[in-house]
Amino acid sequence: QVQLVESGGGLVQAGGSLRLSCAASRNIFSINTMGWYRQAPGKQRELVAAVISGSKLNYADNVKGRFTISTDNAKNTVYLQMNSLKAEDTAVYYCYLELIAPPSRYWGQGTQVTVSS
Repeated sequence: QVQLVESGGGLVQAGGSLRLSCAASRNIFSINTMGWYRQAPGKQRELVAAVISGSKLNYADNVKGRFTISTDNAKNTVYLQMNSLKAEDTAVYYCYLELIAPPSRYWGQGTQVTVSS
């Protein structure tokens, strides 16, 4: 089992920045995907950004150029740097981890990001 602990959410004005962190509870190997999803009230959970197979970066179109995902393998941590935040970025952000062996998926508890306009 792996626990994912998120931090860094909060309230920020439009145009501001936040950095989310997600730390795994133990060393993790055979990672397929590690990244971030978000869910706004009344909407489906959607992919924000992900690192696939350790190197391929995938971003949602509406965050490209504003958000940057990165990992620190030594700390088993994934980050999401969010710049030029907009009101429509308001959501609960969830960390996501998918392992190849054994095949398994994990979610963090979620962290609230609120952008005031």
